[in-house]
Amino acid sequence: MTDTAAPSPASAPEHSLKSGVLGLFDSVIMGIAGSAPGYSIAGTATVLFVTVLYGGAAALLYCGIFMFGIVFAFSYLSRDDSHAGAAYSWVRRAIHPILGYLSGWALVVSALLFMVIATFPAGGSVINIFTSATPSKLVTTIIGAVFFLCMVAAVAAGVTVTVKVQIIMSTIEVALLVVFAALAIFHAHHVTSFSWSWFSPSVFHHKGSGTFAAGALVAAFFYWGWDVTANLNEETKAPPSTSGLGGVIGVVVVFLLFEVFTIATNLVLTQAQLTDPNNSSDILAVLGQAVWHGWGGKLLILSVVLSTVATLETTLIQVTRTLFTMGRDHTLPKALGKIHPLRKTPVVATATAAVFSLLLFVASSSLGSVYNILNDGVTAIGLQICIYYGLAGFSVVILYRRQLFKSVGNLIFMGVWPLVGAIFMMYVFVNQINSLSSSNPKALWIGIGAMILGFVPLIWYWAKGNPYFKMPDKLDRHAQIIELKEMQQNL
Repeated sequence: MTDTAAPSPASAPEHSLKSGVLGLFDSVIMGIAGSAPGYSIAGTATVLFVTVLYGGAAALLYCGIFMFGIVFAFSYLSRDDSHAGAAYSWVRRAIHPILGYLSGWALVVSALLFMVIATFPAGGSVINIFTSATPSKLVTTIIGAVFFLCMVAAVAAGVTVTVKVQIIMSTIEVALLVVFAALAIFHAHHVTSFSWSWFSPSVFHHKGSGTFAAGALVAAFFYWGWDVTANLNEETKAPPSTSGLGGVIGVVVVFLLFEVFTIATNLVLTQAQLTDPNNSSDILAVLGQAVWHGWGGKLLILSVVLSTVATLETTLIQVTRTLFTMGRDHTLPKALGKIHPLRKTPVVATATAAVFSLLLFVASSSLGSVYNILNDGVTAIGLQICIYYGLAGFSVVILYRRQLFKSVGNLIFMGVWPLVGAIFMMYVFVNQINSLSSSNPKALWIGIGAMILGFVPLIWYWAKGNPYFKMPDKLDRHAQIIELKEMQQNL
């Protein structure tokens, strides 16, 4: 349904992305690459262990259950409004334009922060392939920056080029992760015995463990990125069904990988290894050597490099498509809404994201240890994820309120599950605001401060009378879907 209150010049050639070029398999691959299982495990497993000790598997399990509510929300919302801005468009229609704008802004700032912290594991992983020595921060910064610029070039070349690269990288990455997961669980020497208590809520009450909400905030970061499938809506074949289903399948795959590797690290690595700041940027390098010493173990590092490259690409796609739609709607400088006439990519938005990311990356390299940068970045991004995921969960319930009681499937997948997921996201957000104010105020200021900055352009463009900030009419605040039964069968 097209929003009558805020018309978008999407049909104009200078504002049209390359449509209909991505299929279901492409969408699944992008969903997996967006969550980046190799990178997420390598760069965040230490943060998760420090936060909840052996409760990582439980945090990922319960957060995953709630996360699927948000996945279904995105799937149904894409079905009605296949918009490259995703939550930026949906939340505006369902709740309020200001919250819609902040949803888009939350994705922009979280993506920019992520591209900063993602480059550190990239640089460290490349060095670890050739040497076991701990790389200096300067070398890590230089190699990470080179990697990032390569990803910018790939994204600027066009979405078809990006997807072809993603298929190759993600296939190799997942294959390597599966092999090493099997080696770790079935063949490696276990320093810790497996315990079903790792999946129990009681694990968060053990001495030294943080709260479930703290673990869930980190777990949300693990999963984050699958929604790139929604930002590719305008470039996907049959977007009403393809992007949503691709996101669902992608999250199933990464959920299994996250659980298996969290168990594997608990079994194989000592608590000292899991809490060592020197291992914070790539714990998989340590795990690889533990299960296959020598050059064999370095193959797992290769999966991290591939995963980091993949997630940098998908994150660039997310932020550039969001900036593009905001520029197209003139809620940010309209130059951001221009595309390359031949490659049909948002070239101005891509260049803008690249410049800001590099500046933030270089600046952050002088602020503290790699572990502190990763820890603060993960926590800050987790807060921003909770904002726009939670608002999207509420939006699907509001937009489809007339459809909820037409079938049990509707009630569960577009009503109860997304609503519970949204409430969970808001619970984690509020809980961690209170906790971080005393335990980690720097991460809190990064996360919330970046959101507050969004009010500057918001107020500016609202004062200029931009149509985006007008409330949608009553008719447009009801989603309409054709062939609901077919979609439920796909899900």
